[in-house]
Amino acid sequence: MGVVDSLKWRYATKRFDSSKKISREDIEYLKEAVSLIPSSNGLQPYKVLIIEDKKLREKLREVSWGQPQITEASHLFVFCNFTEYGPEKVDSFIQLGADINNYPAESSRDYAESLKAQIGGSSASELSHWTAKQAYLALGSLITAASELNIDNCPMEGFLPQKYDEILGLKEKGMTAAVICALGYRSEEDKNRLLKKVRKPIEDLFDTI
Repeated sequence: MGVVDSLKWRYATKRFDSSKKISREDIEYLKEAVSLIPSSNGLQPYKVLIIEDKKLREKLREVSWGQPQITEASHLFVFCNFTEYGPEKVDSFIQLGADINNYPAESSRDYAESLKAQIGGSSASELSHWTAKQAYLALGSLITAASELNIDNCPMEGFLPQKYDEILGLKEKGMTAAVICALGYRSEEDKNRLLKKVRKPIEDLFDTI
């Protein structure tokens, strides 16, 4: 299927068939799709945790309003945005670009200093807001790629971020949970699979100026 047909096929899956697992090959494909999505200045100021451990997911379900997707899905992706972004991260990014494209990192010094000044001038709340928006861009890529593979998915904000941070030890790593996505294969018990997709008419959603 093409992208549009794939997105027409998908819906927010509420019940997953826990007996069906996503193949390792498909997981690698999804990881690559997420890694290729653009981000502000290419910095990718987030990390994605792929939760497979059943006991850990039971704990996460308790702080996700008991939603069954957390434990029934094949995999749970947790998008964690950085709450701290020091100059060393910028230096690491600049060095990576230099290594990949075979040019001296020193040639990007002015650009690096500009990024450091921009990021360093942000308040803690501004920084977290910016990095969280980048994580949501990556989520969109995951949803699209999974749908292309006929892998059901459900992006979710119905969880307690602070509790996720505690359970996953994110605060100590300068991160917080921004958004999560359950992935797997729909259950016959999921009544939502029988519903038609509800979206605004194209003419209401778009204006050409």
